[in-house]
Amino acid sequence: MDAPVRHLPADERRAVTVETVIGLAAEQNPSEITTAAIATRMGLTQGALFRHFPTKDAIWQAVMEWVAERLFARIERAAAGAATPLAALEAIFQAHVEFIAAHPGVPRMLFGELQRAEGSAARRMVQALLVRYRARVVELIAQGQAQGEIAAEIDPAPAATLFIGAVQGLVMQSMLAGDVKRMRRDAPGAFAIFRRGIGSAS
Repeated sequence: MDAPVRHLPADERRAVTVETVIGLAAEQNPSEITTAAIATRMGLTQGALFRHFPTKDAIWQAVMEWVAERLFARIERAAAGAATPLAALEAIFQAHVEFIAAHPGVPRMLFGELQRAEGSAARRMVQALLVRYRARVVELIAQGQAQGEIAAEIDPAPAATLFIGAVQGLVMQSMLAGDVKRMRRDAPGAFAIFRRGIGSAS
């Protein structure tokens, strides 16, 4: 990171810190990222870093806030541009995949936080994001049923779980293969299978 980071306003330096952590998470196990590594990547001292974040947990919380805000804003924009609920689900699916492809460190951090035994603020934020996301998908499925494009016998709650699980599966396969392009390549086919499973026969 260039030296001018030292001279950024506080809010901008916090944003750069978040981006730095996500970048590091794409390269290594997030649990092994140290504040020293973050400071070094930014061209700062640890003391300068701790003037904006009192603890490492505070950095992780800021990262999760960034992820939650950006991801949900992206899926809402995707849904808003769709003509029907089913089209909105497809747009959200693709938008989520594109978000992860653009920020491959994000799923590493999300999975890492969910595996932590203690109830950190960052972990609670991840859980809240998943609850909110799932509720939005359930809402769209119900709307699709009301409009007759999604089968009436489909239970929206487990269907939403399957929807999110399909995205997570694509992410995991991409991470295992070390190939982000694979996620983008497989996403349309994965959603097509989901769509056939919930679509109305009429």
